[in-house]
Amino acid sequence: MIYSLTGELIHTEAELAVVECGGVGYACKTTFSTLQKIAGENTVTLLTHMVVKEDSIDLFGFADREELRAFRLLISVSGVGPKAALSILSAMSPQEFALAVATSDYKYFTQVRGIGKKIAERICLELKDRVAGETISVRGQKIVAAPSVGGSISEALTALEVLGYSSAEAAQAVAGLDPQLTVEEIIKKALISLAKL
Repeated sequence: MIYSLTGELIHTEAELAVVECGGVGYACKTTFSTLQKIAGENTVTLLTHMVVKEDSIDLFGFADREELRAFRLLISVSGVGPKAALSILSAMSPQEFALAVATSDYKYFTQVRGIGKKIAERICLELKDRVAGETISVRGQKIVAAPSVGGSISEALTALEVLGYSSAEAAQAVAGLDPQLTVEEIIKKALISLAKL
């Protein structure tokens, strides 16, 4: 397994970066965000993931650990291949991906070309508990992803979504609120928080 590549960036194109190490050019399939991060650099380091199939060996490279981890999580989902995972991570940051999973915001994934409702719902369902407990930074604020929400918090989230807020906005607004509060109190505090955004 190739853990990482450090070498001269000799070529880039859509979803591809070629890194030369010891006279060998390694073609790494990658995301738009990684291409942006390494653009204009002479020497780069990409963290890699290798996919071996009967008829091909593909190397995927990423500029940071968060993106590599998100890629590995995505390809662990039944029906999500490396190409779909790259498309998702080209359209959103690892933090946005984790927040969408944590809040079960499957509609966020359906905005990505080639990702339908069924696959989007499966991503949220299969990965929700795997991102649980992670701290996700959103607009400078830190949110801890919960494995599941119940009671007052769950009802308040539903109410906020009915009021027109996205799952991500609602989750950010209720993050850190005491689940022992009544639904009405949680909604009031959340609305105050949302008004400040």
